Amino acid sequence: MNGLWLMLPFLAVRFLLPLALGRKALRRAARFAPMQGGEKIAYAVYQAATVAIFVCLGFLTVRWDGTWTSLVGGVCYVGGLGLCTAAMAAFCAPDGRGLNVNGVYRLSRHPMYAGYFVCFMGMALLARSPVLLGVVMIFQIAAHWMVLAEERWCLETFGDDDARYMKGVRRYL
Repeated sequence: MNGLWLMLPFLAVRFLLPLALGRKALRRAARFAPMQGGEKIAYAVYQAATVAIFVCLGFLTVRWDGTWTSLVGGVCYVGGLGLCTAAMAAFCAPDGRGLNVNGVYRLSRHPMYAGYFVCFMGMALLARSPVLLGVVMIFQIAAHWMVLAEERWCLETFGDDDARYMKGVRRYL
């Protein structure tokens, strides 16, 4: 099977789920925190890596053959999609202040980024591609810079409420 097929469920979670939850949810899901300085470079790298993941998958074949790479890859892929789904649903329904502290956000401050990483790692394992694995690592490094930008923005926006949340909840998993 062509690797690009793996992106369809991911895209459905990323774009169709928020659309199904309403226009307000879709607008919220499409927004990124304001970037400053080097964060702007990280954002560009993040977007370029996302495109590169698509391109790589278009040239790769996925094998479901019972080997450890297909089993671990399948678990990561499905688990990552599940985490993305739970994170997107919770993200699109923040509390009254606009802060996300419910659902999987009680366990992780950035479950969506964690879900993306786990899902994309699963894709790289299923495709058995060191090139795709490298692109996923670049994606994650850039995503971490974006996480730092989001945390800065959340502290500026939500103040002490966010500071308390950050002290009590891990950044990723």
